Amino acid sequence: MKTKSFAGAAFEPVNTARVVRSRRWRERPLEFLLFLSALSSVAVTAGIVFILLFESTSFFKHVGLRAFLTDRLWTPLFADAHFGIMPLVAGTLVTTSVALMIALPVGTIVAIYLSEFAPFKLREVVKPMLELLSAVPTIVYGYFAVGFVAPLLQKVIPSLPLFSMLSAGIVMGIMIIPYVSSLSEDSMRAVPMLLREGSYALGASKLGTALRVVFPAALSGIGAAYILGISRAIGETMIVAIAAGMQPNLTWNPMEPAATITAYIVQVSLGDLPHGSIGYQSIFAAGLTLFILTLGFNCLGHLLRKKYREIY
Repeated sequence: MKTKSFAGAAFEPVNTARVVRSRRWRERPLEFLLFLSALSSVAVTAGIVFILLFESTSFFKHVGLRAFLTDRLWTPLFADAHFGIMPLVAGTLVTTSVALMIALPVGTIVAIYLSEFAPFKLREVVKPMLELLSAVPTIVYGYFAVGFVAPLLQKVIPSLPLFSMLSAGIVMGIMIIPYVSSLSEDSMRAVPMLLREGSYALGASKLGTALRVVFPAALSGIGAAYILGISRAIGETMIVAIAAGMQPNLTWNPMEPAATITAYIVQVSLGDLPHGSIGYQSIFAAGLTLFILTLGFNCLGHLLRKKYREIY
């Protein structure tokens, strides 16, 4: 039925239900593609967990879980084989701790400066240069640790060996700084300007506003940056393989050489051991341990973000 408009012209009424139904049919292929994309990420993660569990089950049929967790020696490639994972865990945690002691404070300070204090032109130059550091191959960082950082540290600490967890951790921290600073700066820049203006109106200084208003408001994104930095440090391979010494010693002293979980996986994955041997299967047990460590840090970071989000 035709109706009249105010100008006297005739027009057909719009069938709203038909338009909505047509739009839904056009959007369904896109929704299906988005669903497949999300499902693929879950499937890849599930596949990784399945492979680690399946291969680790074969390993734990020969090695008891108690010996795996309590033995102080890790010599799976020797004739007198020992499979205590603690020396590798200790090396991983020590190098990660050294890296985080450098990356988290420096990255946070850089992010605060770029977000709140740096002029626009300076920020547009410095931030791309920082992000360029993350594109440097990690093997270059490894040679940088051995060829520059370790000799420099030896001048300060003469007893320090050329290969140590300290030099490896320092260079890892330098490598992680761009990840922490870039993501933290993005989170702080996303804080609404109204919060800053309200703080200034109450008499707060620029530094006080940055530390007591902007930083807590962006804590969720900053926490994600910290978790990414921790995961990146735990999973780093080439720097620790080159600069840490590749010696599975159970020590918490960063000035001694040691091996990490990822460095051992690289060592065994070179192809010298036959597929299916106990030494080859040990890399899946080490990988499962690494996965559990990373998952634990991610869960801890999620709980901390949730707690501080409720506070602020």
